This record gives sequence, C-alpha cells and structure tokens, in this order.
Amino acid sequence: MAAAPQPEPEILAAFEAAKGFMPAGEGLALYAAATEAAALGLPLLEVGTYCGRSTILLADAAREAGVTAITVDHHRGSEEQQPGWEYHDPATVDPEVGLMDTLPAFRRTLHHAGLEEHVIAIVGRSPQVAKAWGGPLGLVFIDGGHTDEHATGDYEGWAPHIAEGGLLVIHDVFPDPADIMTGQAPYRVYLRALESGAFTEVSATDSLRVLRRTGAGI
Repeated sequence: MAAAPQPEPEILAAFEAAKGFMPAGEGLALYAAATEAAALGLPLLEVGTYCGRSTILLADAAREAGVTAITVDHHRGSEEQQPGWEYHDPATVDPEVGLMDTLPAFRRTLHHAGLEEHVIAIVGRSPQVAKAWGGPLGLVFIDGGHTDEHATGDYEGWAPHIAEGGLLVIHDVFPDPADIMTGQAPYRVYLRALESGAFTEVSATDSLRVLRRTGAGI
C-alpha cells in the first residue's frame, strides 16, 4: 500500500503555528484526502475557516494539483467561540465593533504560509453562499458551526455539489456525547450522509471522517 501523501515540512510547520483546533494527525488525514480529491481537477471547499489552520493544508494540496481551495466563513465565530465559552479567544475580537473578526488572522496565516494565491476566501454564511454556488466540487470539508441547524445547513447546502468520486470530509465526529462539549451535530450529519446511500466511508482518523460520493441520493 502506498504511503499517504505528506505536506512539505514548511507547510506542516505553518499549519502547526496557525491559530486553530485541529490536531496534527487529523490534519495529515485531511491533507491526504485533499490531495486525492484534487486529482479530479475540481476546487476543494471548506466550510469554517476560523484563522486558516486547515486552509493551509487544503491550499497546499490545491496548489500541487493546479486547482483552487475555497474557504467559506462569516468570520464572526461559531457558538462555542463566543465570549464566555471554552473556545473563545479574546485576541480575535475587533475592539471597534465588539464582535469576533477572524478574517485578519486568517489573512496573516495564508501570507506567512505563502499560499494567498491559491485560495479564494468567501466571507458569508454557508447556506447563503451554497445557494449561489453553481459548479461541482472535488471535496467539501464541513467544519463550521456545531448546532444541528448549522451542521445540517452546511451538509444540505454543499453535499449536492460534490462530484461523483469526490470526497465529503466531516470534522468533530464524536459518537460518544461525553467526548465533546460542543454537541454531536457533526456526528448526526455523518450518519445522515451514510444513510443517504450517496456516500461510502473511506477513513476515520480520530474525529475526522472521510466519505466518498458513490451515489445520487442525498
């Protein structure tokens, strides 16, 4: 069996230095999935940019294949990142408006990684952007809000755009509710994707699930 593709050391270092929550093991699994999906010659899209930690890996895989990485986020933070919650970072708050704004940190992340030219950043809410999207995608990475409303909206909005043979990647899939404070909405979306008959599981790395689109019904 061929070894999974690995990012260059400088890319991995940029990933590890960026603000974010994805562990290195899950990041390597995401990179391997992105590298495989990029071979389809279609864009790779992520929902949930935050400060660009995972975007680095998608962008590098896209660069290697000559495609584009697209990342969608309103940059005001998801539920668990708001003040008073465990994952809140006061450094991400815009003091002028008093709200989170992770867009500047994201731009710095891409600049330091040398990947700005390989990413299209869309600032907006995922379901709204999905309604305006018109083309097929090689990969969709769902890593946005963790409420059922938001996770379901991400799945329903973007899964239909995944090309045959393309990949759906879902982060923070925790079958045991004791393992996660932010809820099991990603796990329920993962089950829904499998039950649809449109997706077949490819791999599981900690909380990261990779599924391939093999059918029409979603």
